[in-house]
Amino acid sequence: MNRYFNMKTNLFTVLIFLFTTSLINAAICETDPPVSQFVVVLDAGHGGQDPGNTWNGFIEKNIALNIVMQVGAELEKLPDVKVIYTRKSDVFVTLAGRANIANKAKADLFISVHMNGHTSQAQGTETFVLGLHRNEDNLEVAMRENQVIFLEEDYEVTYDGFDPNSPESYIGLTLMQEEYLEQSIMLADFIQKNFTNINKRVDRGVKQAGFLVLRQTYMPSVLVEAGFLSNKSEGAYLNSSSGQAAISQSIVKAVKDYKNFINLELLGSLSANPPVELTTETEEQPVDIYEGITFKVQLAATGKKIEPAPNNFKGLREITRNKEGKLFKYYLGNTSSYSQIKDLHETARRSGYPDSYIVAFRGNEKISVNDALKTKTK
Repeated sequence: MNRYFNMKTNLFTVLIFLFTTSLINAAICETDPPVSQFVVVLDAGHGGQDPGNTWNGFIEKNIALNIVMQVGAELEKLPDVKVIYTRKSDVFVTLAGRANIANKAKADLFISVHMNGHTSQAQGTETFVLGLHRNEDNLEVAMRENQVIFLEEDYEVTYDGFDPNSPESYIGLTLMQEEYLEQSIMLADFIQKNFTNINKRVDRGVKQAGFLVLRQTYMPSVLVEAGFLSNKSEGAYLNSSSGQAAISQSIVKAVKDYKNFINLELLGSLSANPPVELTTETEEQPVDIYEGITFKVQLAATGKKIEPAPNNFKGLREITRNKEGKLFKYYLGNTSSYSQIKDLHETARRSGYPDSYIVAFRGNEKISVNDALKTKTK
């Protein structure tokens, strides 16, 4: 009898403990809001009946998938990153279907991985963002990648009569990703710099072209051409496990750098970084005043609305916030003097914003710094 009573008592004690623990956990969940995830959609080009480029026994669809799966495996180790794949095996996915996956996931980034090919021994990496083709080479690459729509049923309806073989179709391809162009170029630049500086690949640059897979996505998006399978040396590199690992690591690093740049919460606060004295104007007026132009230093861009106070920006003052599209952008300074903005840019870099950069405005319109510097000075 006592043995039975002790068993019931122990069971009751365990149940009380579990119930109490569940209440504590529930309270913690209510007080600690869930961490918002950074969603990355990885797209391995081609697949299934579409092999992509095939040169010297190297098959694009297989290499692209290997690289994407390695990139995803590394990014999945980050606790606040969610990775979604358009394909994880040798299956055919339409271009519209790939974009739909990214849009449905409300992704923060879309990265499509491909390999190049040419009848010459051309080599090197290039990363594309969506835009009108700038030259015949870019148009040729876009046409080749867009050929896959002929494998789809009702492609004329799906892509609004777009003909990948017609240059006129590309003339009508407007920059549908305009509000994400700046972020897309930033990610593409990170990727290209890693390919060049880390992997020692030939740099063919960041380019714009009319890729349908990018056209229908609604987030910063890039298409990576990781090299030429048609080049015997580069094709062998891309087909090797070491080459694929190196390329994937460069893409991973670029995603991390991009994420760190736009995530202000990772940039610290005033407590961790003492205030930096800003460069002040001397009594003598600068001689490089550009009429009608305002220069600023962009520190970060994020979907989060944050108070532009010194304690949120490592002690920096003169911070302004502006909403552009879906992003809030944060700027340091406001001057028509290029020499002063360069001083402020150096201040920002020393304060812990190494990826900050100078931007220019004519009125409320953002223009390139090069165009701003062509303006008449006082």
